[in-house]
Amino acid sequence: MNPQTYFEALNRDFLGVSTPKEKLFWTNYMGTTDDHDAFAAAETAYKDFVANPERIAELRGQIAAAEQAPAGDERDRLLHGLRGWLDFFEVNAIESADARDMASDLVRDDTDIFAGRKELTLHYDNEAGERTEASTLVLRTNLVSSADEGVRKSSHDALLELERWVVGNGFPEMVRRRNAFARALGYRNFFDYKVNFEERMTPETLFAILDEFEGQTRDAQQRGFEQLAAQHGEEALAAHNLSYYMSGDTTRELDPYLPFAKSLQRWVESFGRMGVEFRDAELTLDLLDRKGKYENGFMHAPRPAWYRNGTWLPAAINFTSNANPNQVGSGDDGLLTLFHEGGHAAHFANIAQNAPCFSQEFPPTSMAYAETQSMFFDNLLNDGDWLKLYARNRADEEIPDELIERKIEARQPFAAYAERCLLVVPYFEWAVYSMRDAELTGERLIALARETEQRIFGLDCAPRPLLSVPHLLDRSSACCYHGYLLANMAVFQTRAWFTRQFGYLTDNPRIGPLLAEHYWAPGNSMSHEDTLRSLTGESFTGRYLADDCNRSVEEACQEARESIRAALTREQPPVRPLKATIRVVHGDELLADNSESDAAMFAAFEAWIDRHYH
Repeated sequence: MNPQTYFEALNRDFLGVSTPKEKLFWTNYMGTTDDHDAFAAAETAYKDFVANPERIAELRGQIAAAEQAPAGDERDRLLHGLRGWLDFFEVNAIESADARDMASDLVRDDTDIFAGRKELTLHYDNEAGERTEASTLVLRTNLVSSADEGVRKSSHDALLELERWVVGNGFPEMVRRRNAFARALGYRNFFDYKVNFEERMTPETLFAILDEFEGQTRDAQQRGFEQLAAQHGEEALAAHNLSYYMSGDTTRELDPYLPFAKSLQRWVESFGRMGVEFRDAELTLDLLDRKGKYENGFMHAPRPAWYRNGTWLPAAINFTSNANPNQVGSGDDGLLTLFHEGGHAAHFANIAQNAPCFSQEFPPTSMAYAETQSMFFDNLLNDGDWLKLYARNRADEEIPDELIERKIEARQPFAAYAERCLLVVPYFEWAVYSMRDAELTGERLIALARETEQRIFGLDCAPRPLLSVPHLLDRSSACCYHGYLLANMAVFQTRAWFTRQFGYLTDNPRIGPLLAEHYWAPGNSMSHEDTLRSLTGESFTGRYLADDCNRSVEEACQEARESIRAALTREQPPVRPLKATIRVVHGDELLADNSESDAAMFAAFEAWIDRHYH
């Protein structure tokens, strides 16, 4: 088989195993089907394909043959694609037959614990003292927004119950099997394997970065806690109270200005004014909470974007959240998901390479690189100028400046704590996977969670107990939570560059095209470091994020005042088309789409929310 034919067959064969797996992933995680066996079989077929070590030798041979062809653009494109596949298989292939067998067991572990988790029902006591079923999103929102301490306490107790369920339903055994798999591949443990695998760095390199950031933000976190205790008493630092007192009254005050029913429109208009395009992608959004649905937002692409022999093939992308529009704070949460997962979608819709291997959510795509794209957009929601231009109540009245400043006054003292909520997870997971098998008991894991929370937060227990974090349970997302923190470091580096160059971010029409050129189009053909250098001219650094964490409230407020003043003097650019087909669904039900127009979609979505929730 000549190199071109081999390359085309590899692209086709990969899609043959990835597309069925991704479709079953969506229907199982959305709770519209429960065919766990079919999903496990599709996942195993996919893993068997990408873990095949024979591909490495084949690709090296095909690359050598292609290099003998006459020089020119056609040969260069072919070599680029073949080398992309070689990188893909060198990261994913499993040469040990024993390790391949173990990998199948890990897939079964994930499937079993996911099926069991779907059957677990959690409850809290509502304001009337009635036992009320709730998802983890509802429980966490209660911790932020409920004025009733009984609601908050019972919500946190439910998260602790989830922790006990996790350690009693196979997690210790999963850790043992993951470690055995990693050791069969020559790594110390599963965390060591994942950090090398995902970010191409050692745990020692990673923790050198994390330790420095921990030291830079420790005092700022402590100052915030001391301020809170002085204002509300030591009880404000209790796990069930902390999130509520940190948010102050602003969550409830902000709620009318961020109605969930308007979140879809705000997202489309804000992205459109920033010049973000989706290159004819098909987007399916499942945004509302319901029983049986996975309780964490995510994006995935059942059809990757790529060029096949020069013809553009647009992506098909799904993303989800778990909003409850009747709950205070749901609009804020809904916008966060739309901007975060919508940022992922923009990234993966704009990867413009000649093979689907470059457009993967998983290795060789760095998680820190992928999360940089989503977190760049969700950070905009904290900006004073974004709030002034987009936060409006149902009567179309703009948010008062005073409320924006109160939001900053509530948030800025705890900026360091918010980042340390990302920091605590890798410290915990490294400790978990470094334990000896005999130590891996449920009781010891829960004790270790409390010890790690005490070390990073100085608290007896965190508002979000460590073992309730869903990423720990899934093999693909385990041991990579540090990617969120590394990404936020890159986000603030990127924000600083845009601000230096143009003076502002909100509604800046140059952002979308520049991100598409420097960050999105290369896919994983470039490293995270190289994409940052391409745009900003700087190597990766965490100093911009640390500086933001250490700002005073007055510094943050002054920056917001200046950004608002400037935004109100600029002419707002037009909303450019996103160039996407958008469908908003609730399970199998279609709520709204833009087949007629974006305006019709907004109206249909808003009307459906009003009928069912208001």
